[in-house]
Amino acid sequence: MKNFLIFCLSILTMASCKNSEKKTDNSVIEETINDTIELEAVEKSAKKSVKEIKKALEAKGFKTFEYVDEKTKDTILMQQYFMAFLKNGSIRTQNEEEAKLLQEEHLAHLSKMYELGYADISGPFGDNGDIRGITIYNVPTLKMADSLANADPMVKAGRLVIEVHPWWAAKGFALR
Repeated sequence: MKNFLIFCLSILTMASCKNSEKKTDNSVIEETINDTIELEAVEKSAKKSVKEIKKALEAKGFKTFEYVDEKTKDTILMQQYFMAFLKNGSIRTQNEEEAKLLQEEHLAHLSKMYELGYADISGPFGDNGDIRGITIYNVPTLKMADSLANADPMVKAGRLVIEVHPWWAAKGFALR
């Protein structure tokens, strides 16, 4: 857990040091900023009922369902997220300097996704396998998750490829 927190802090530090005037293909990202800000306000409101949260999410295009936990009798709201697997791409011939720059841009992209509310968590796998890491996107459609994932500079350069799958999780539950 400590290593994960250090990794996340280093991502945020590197992203804050990037030149903020550098332009990238952000049309997909910027067209839904207002929706994300409104959705975050809904999600952060602890006084909203499950039905109110569900209604707000569905109004934004999110898929949800609810069930009653037999043990606690609590109503659990399930939301569809999208898990993007970042896999080795076919173009891994960049020299050390190019690879380092791509990594910095990749981390800045992931930080921006998190800051804008599009991604809830990202991180690398530790086994140096073909699947390099994951990002869980908190967006209403597969098309949007795929567009955001494919806007990653590492993907654009062909060093990584993306595989996105719908994934269900209980709304508001934290990792342990």
